[in-house]
Amino acid sequence: MPDPTELSVQLYSVREALAADPDATLARLAAIGFRQVEPFALLDHAASLREGLPRHGLAAPTTHADILTADPEPVFAIAAELGIGRIVQPWLDPARWQTADDVARLADALNAAAEGAAAHGLRVGYHNHHFELESRLDGRHALEIFADRLASDVRLEVDTYWAMTGGADVPALLARLGDRVFALHLKDGDGSLDPKRQVPLGRGRLPLAAILDAAPGALRVVELDDTEGDRFDALRIGRDHVLDLARG
Repeated sequence: MPDPTELSVQLYSVREALAADPDATLARLAAIGFRQVEPFALLDHAASLREGLPRHGLAAPTTHADILTADPEPVFAIAAELGIGRIVQPWLDPARWQTADDVARLADALNAAAEGAAAHGLRVGYHNHHFELESRLDGRHALEIFADRLASDVRLEVDTYWAMTGGADVPALLARLGDRVFALHLKDGDGSLDPKRQVPLGRGRLPLAAILDAAPGALRVVELDDTEGDRFDALRIGRDHVLDLARG
C-alpha cells in the first residue's frame, strides 16, 4: 500500500510555468515538498523531465499520455526510460460514453493498449472527467460499466472532483470500484464545471476525508485545472491539508 504521506502533483496544474521554465518549476514543486510528479503531454516534456527529475529528487510513477488515438510506441519508450510505471489515458470523446456497446469498445481498446505497454514493462490506466459519471446506463455510471470490462491489470485514476460534478457519490463510487482504483486526482471547488471556481483542497465541496478513507491504497495526486489565486500556493495548501488528514 502506498505511503499516504507520499503525494504526487499533476504538472498540468502549473503548465504555464512549466512551459516558461521547466527546471525552475520542478524546483519550486520540490521546495513545496512534493517528491512525485505526474507529467502530461509526455513527449513534449521528455527532455526537461530527463534532466529535471533527478536534479530535484523527483520521481514520476505515472503520466498522462494519449495511447489510443496516437501512436503509443514513442510514449512507451520514453515512459520506460524515465522509470514511469503506469501510463494514464487522460480523455476520450464524451460522445463515446452514451451506450453500453460504445463503452465496451473503449474498454477493449484500452485493454489492447495494455498488451503493448506490457512489452515495455508498463501498465496503463484511465482518468475520468465528469461525463463518464453523468452518463448512466442501466442505472449505473458509465465509468463503472467500463471498469467491469477492463483487464485485471488496467486500473482507474479517479478524478474525484470531476466525478462529483458528474453526479457521483464519490466515496460510495470508490467503495464499489475497490482495488480497480490505483490513484486519485484530488482537487476542490464549488462543484461546477468552471475551472476558475476551483480552490485549494479543503476549501470547497469535495468530501475529502471520506474519499481518502474509501480508497486508502490509492496514490494521491494533487491537482488544479485553474483557480482565481496562485496555483503554486493552492497546491501547497492542498498538500498540507491532505497530509493533515493522513496524520489524523
